[in-house]
Amino acid sequence: MRGLTGEGSAGDRGGIQAVITALAVFAALALFASSCAAGGTGARDEGPAHSDAVAGAAATATAAPSRTPDTVDAVRLVKDDPKVAPEVKRDLKPCVADEYPVDVSYGKLTGGSADDVVVNVLTCGDAVGVGSYVYREQGGSYQNVFKAEEPPVYAEIDRGDLVVTKQVYDKGDPVSSPSGENVITYRWSSGRFDEEYRTHNDYGKVVGDTPSPVPAS
Repeated sequence: MRGLTGEGSAGDRGGIQAVITALAVFAALALFASSCAAGGTGARDEGPAHSDAVAGAAATATAAPSRTPDTVDAVRLVKDDPKVAPEVKRDLKPCVADEYPVDVSYGKLTGGSADDVVVNVLTCGDAVGVGSYVYREQGGSYQNVFKAEEPPVYAEIDRGDLVVTKQVYDKGDPVSSPSGENVITYRWSSGRFDEEYRTHNDYGKVVGDTPSPVPAS
C-alpha cells in the first residue's frame, strides 16, 4: 500500500508541477501581450498629443499685422496736380522747418483695389482749410477725382462716404468765429462723386459777448 501510495504521490506532484508550469507560461504570454498592447496604446496616445502640440503652437503664433496703406507724398501730389488752383500751390509752403500744412487720410471711397487719398490743404496761422482733394489710384498713379477750393473747407472719410464741411460766415464774422457750417455728403457712383444730402448747422453765440445789464442801485 505504501508503495502504491508513494507512486501515486509522485505522479500527483508531477501533474501539479506540469499545471504550475503551464500556468506560468500562460501568465508570461498574457504579460507580454499586455505590455505590447500598452506599448501600442502609448504610441497611439503620443500621436494626437503631438498633433495637439503642433496645433497649439500654430494657434499661439503671432498674428499677421494689418496691412498699412502705402503712404504718398501729398505735397507733391498737390503741387503736380493741374486741377489745383495756382494760388493754393503758391501758398503751400512749410510752416516750420519742412512741416507742410496738410492733413492726409487713407480709405475706401471709390471701390478701387488701393486706398483712396484725401488731402486737406490748410493755412499755417489759423489752420483754415483752403482746399480739399481726393486722389484715386489708376494705372500706378493717383488721379484727382474731387476738389473743393472754397475756404474754409475740410473733407473727411466717413464709413465709405466723402463728407465735406464748409463753414459759413455772416457779414462781420471774424475768421475764427463762423456763424455756421454746411455739411455735404458725397458718394461715389458711375465714376464720380454725387451729392447724397446736406445739412446746415448754426453755431450758437457765446453768452459772454453780450454785455451784462447794470444792476439797479
